[in-house]
Amino acid sequence: MKNLRILTVLMVLCSILFTYCKKDTRALNENLSGNSTLSLPANQQSLKLTPSDATASLQFKWSPVSGDDGGLVLYEVVFDKESGDFSKPVFKIVSAGGGIQSQVNISHKDLTKIAALCGIGSSSTGNVKWTVLASKASNKVMGQDRRTLRLERSAGFAEVPTDLYITGTATETGDDVTKAIKLKKVEDGVFEIYTSLKPGTYQLTDKPTTAGRKFYVDNAVVKEGTSTITVSGTTKPYYLKYDFNVATVVDAVEIQSLGLYMSAYANEIGQLTYNGNGTWQSASIPVVFYQFSWGRDERYKFAMHTNSGIRYLGSSNVNNVSPAGQGAPYFYLNPVTNDQWNNTYKFDPSADNKSVKVTVNLSTTGAYTHTVTTQ
Repeated sequence: MKNLRILTVLMVLCSILFTYCKKDTRALNENLSGNSTLSLPANQQSLKLTPSDATASLQFKWSPVSGDDGGLVLYEVVFDKESGDFSKPVFKIVSAGGGIQSQVNISHKDLTKIAALCGIGSSSTGNVKWTVLASKASNKVMGQDRRTLRLERSAGFAEVPTDLYITGTATETGDDVTKAIKLKKVEDGVFEIYTSLKPGTYQLTDKPTTAGRKFYVDNAVVKEGTSTITVSGTTKPYYLKYDFNVATVVDAVEIQSLGLYMSAYANEIGQLTYNGNGTWQSASIPVVFYQFSWGRDERYKFAMHTNSGIRYLGSSNVNNVSPAGQGAPYFYLNPVTNDQWNNTYKFDPSADNKSVKVTVNLSTTGAYTHTVTTQ
């Protein structure tokens, strides 16, 4: 009898487990009710794009739809050319909250990409169409409410390069693109370099390979293409700066000389010679601290003479300390004003009445810096 009871219990448990493990064959309800009504931005709204402003965006908003079973609905904002029918949209972006919310802020940078994909060139204006795609599981429903957005692109590239290199017969490494010199990235889309150029041609590229995008300059405007920039005259060091956000040459100046400026004398006490790869070096420069009533003054910075005027390089500290025991950042070089005393460095006390050898490193491989060695 006892064994019979045990057997009965086991059979009941097996029955429960079998029922529990049976596959649920109920069909998933993927139906959607309603249709998204677009509310923002207004139909045919015009927008001047400023992709260089990281904070600039435009809000897109619409009424939500619902699933018949009350389940989760996801949204994407879909863009197409003015002549398109959304069968092959050029761009999609998931709504806020990972697709849950019926709104999203789209940056001017992304809108510039969308404009470019819709055939709107830089410094041009054109229309794009947009709507909302709602989805539940595998069921996707394209919205029937559709609007036009008029976009005005600034001069610039929809896709700014992540990196930038200079290559060509006029450069320090020649026209072997695999040896192209990498520019320093100052911020997204903005690059600079201190380098020398000799008679020949050069171009810019986003990769040190033949497959990279190529760029050139035409009347201070950066353009994409295989054309080159011609350099004539003698070999000279230059400072070059490009902003791809607005397709502009920010700076292109010849560096005529680089001097060691001593504040107390309000003058340069020695010159440095360009050695290539963004570096300048001096021979022996005699240093004599200036005698004031309160003591001897040892402050200095650098004066860079260009064909557009004098530029000063100095410390980020307005009032500096002696270099003894200071780390590498003490020697970092920054653009500073022509103020006689502020943003200067101090020579080590051992340099007084001695000579120094100075190296200025403005190469693109690290922080701009300098060294001073007492001889």
